[in-house]
Amino acid sequence: MSKYVKNLLTEDLHNRLQGVDDALLVNVVGLTANANNRLRGELEAKNIHLLVVKNSLARRAAAGSPLAAMFEGVDGTAAICWGGEDIVSLAKEITRLAEASGYEAFQTRGGVMDGEKLTASQVAAVSKWPSRHEQLSLLVGQILGPGATLAAQIIGPGGALGSQIKQKAEGEGASENEAGSP
Repeated sequence: MSKYVKNLLTEDLHNRLQGVDDALLVNVVGLTANANNRLRGELEAKNIHLLVVKNSLARRAAAGSPLAAMFEGVDGTAAICWGGEDIVSLAKEITRLAEASGYEAFQTRGGVMDGEKLTASQVAAVSKWPSRHEQLSLLVGQILGPGATLAAQIIGPGGALGSQIKQKAEGEGASENEAGSP
């Protein structure tokens, strides 16, 4: 491959990865063509991109970016996965697919999160974290919990007082009805 072509490929890869801060490295060697096509379809449905790259080109394209740490010490063929809602949802989906039947050759090799290199075992650990959506629902629950408790404490005594007044009024009304009848 000529230097000109390498530079064109490096520039294209650099442009594709522009703005990507978190990504995972996976192994797709050994997948059949049909399994590879199904895998790519499942990833595309979750807005996850998969790109098989030559390591030397990927290193050159990622130099100076947060993804540079991901390619340190990587040899052999690698594929980059990025996208999804966040790094946790990406890790969950990649880990799920790596464990799924039909994709036995698909393996997680590592990745990068916030500029820090991840090993395959760390990616598995990240996949067990709550996703962004789950974290937001936990946060909303924690915010609304004290408010609901406060509202119950404010409404509770008023409701009890109202109930006592109602019982007293019904009690006086019942005794007047009893006293008025012969």
